Amino acid sequence: MSKTKTAFRAALIAGVSLLATAGAASAQTAAPTSPEEAAARIAALEAQLSALQQQVADLKAATAASFKDVRTAQNATTVSIAAGRPTIASGDGAYSATLHGVMQLDAAQYYQDKGLPAVLGNARDLNNGTNFRRARLGVDGKFAKNFDYSILLDFGGAGTDGAGQLQELFVQYNYAPFKIRVGAYAPNLGLEDAASTNGSLFPERPSSAEAARGLAGADRRIALQGQVVQERWILSGAVTGAKAGDGQTFDEQIGYVGRFAFIPLKGYDWLVHAGVNASVVTTPAQSTALTGAYAVTIQDRPELRVDGQQLVTTGAIDAKSARHYGLEFAAQKKNLLIQSEYFDYKIDRRNPAAGVTDPKFTGWYVEGGWVLTGEARRYNPNTFAFDAPAINNPFDPKARKWGAWELAGRYSVLDLNHHENATLAGDRVRGGEQTIWTVGLNWFPNSVTKFSVDYLDVDVDRKDPAGGLLPLSQSYQAVNFRSQFAF
Repeated sequence: MSKTKTAFRAALIAGVSLLATAGAASAQTAAPTSPEEAAARIAALEAQLSALQQQVADLKAATAASFKDVRTAQNATTVSIAAGRPTIASGDGAYSATLHGVMQLDAAQYYQDKGLPAVLGNARDLNNGTNFRRARLGVDGKFAKNFDYSILLDFGGAGTDGAGQLQELFVQYNYAPFKIRVGAYAPNLGLEDAASTNGSLFPERPSSAEAARGLAGADRRIALQGQVVQERWILSGAVTGAKAGDGQTFDEQIGYVGRFAFIPLKGYDWLVHAGVNASVVTTPAQSTALTGAYAVTIQDRPELRVDGQQLVTTGAIDAKSARHYGLEFAAQKKNLLIQSEYFDYKIDRRNPAAGVTDPKFTGWYVEGGWVLTGEARRYNPNTFAFDAPAINNPFDPKARKWGAWELAGRYSVLDLNHHENATLAGDRVRGGEQTIWTVGLNWFPNSVTKFSVDYLDVDVDRKDPAGGLLPLSQSYQAVNFRSQFAF
């Protein structure tokens, strides 16, 4: 019998004893007939009183022991593994630490035309090979009940994304529905940007989304961010600076990012997502001392990182500011998802010459996924973005269970040309126009592992920025296979 039940039983006994004592006293109202009878009555009452006192003492002891057990349980440390993530937590939930690990290994083959012009440089022969796109180790959790933290290191890149570096380090205070975060991380800046890369439809984000987040957001960005998260909408804003690990400048960049997303329509097994996002660089980084340049560049690799070539880029533009606006839309019905974003970019030149205009660029994408095995992609209420599907039947051949399988498709455009045929050379920006068709097959054996194969058809239309006659255009295809585990 538990100590709590014992305590209640003791209380019950004490109450019955009190009633019995009162009843006995009421019944024995007649005067004693002899000194011996009076002494006997006194002895009986003393015995009952002594028993009652003992029961009260037992009740106090049992209650104290119960409280002690509760305090012990609150202070006990628990160790658990949920979805492959080891977690250590205090019994009261005020402190926790969860270990994380990510491996994403890409193997790609590029199919290019022979005899491409030498003006393309290394882009004539893109790298067939492998790349540890991400190799991360970290820990996150909470402390003092209302504070969250994250520490994440990334050793991936295989030479194309840099050496091992600090990927994320922040502390966040939660006072529902408000969240305030400071440190180095990727501030919330769009539908594709907010989604976890562990459960993404494709190996890389669309180039248009990467170009937008690269202005004032992106990974490792030092920032102070505030968020309000409600059931049907999220509002986020941040002031941002340089990226952790970047080289020193003479003055660091200052920027601002913001996002508002909401669910206008929602049913039992469907929803519609809409949103807007924006960023502005009010002070570009000063790259040289005194009156040096304030360079802003918009660019991206063609949605695959096994080769590190930038095929479309504005080049460094001396700027006094830069910004982007973005629109978000997504619709999900059961195991079918379609999402899209449109981006508008602008760079305001610093001290432009006569006749030189401020360049504007655009980019957009539309992508979708169909989970063949019937699961639906999860809509994350903390980020207002879509994560990997839940796995109804984790891979187990003996039980004829095969995990979750998903077909995916995407079409993306990034146009970094501005007055590319202008007579005035200083007004031209021949960054190029990149269009990519991608189809892929994703397999989720369980909640920790993922394998995917993707086919990319890339077309780059670009004139020589230096004014030469030979274009930097080319078309090629690529096949990529990714192996991943993430917990």
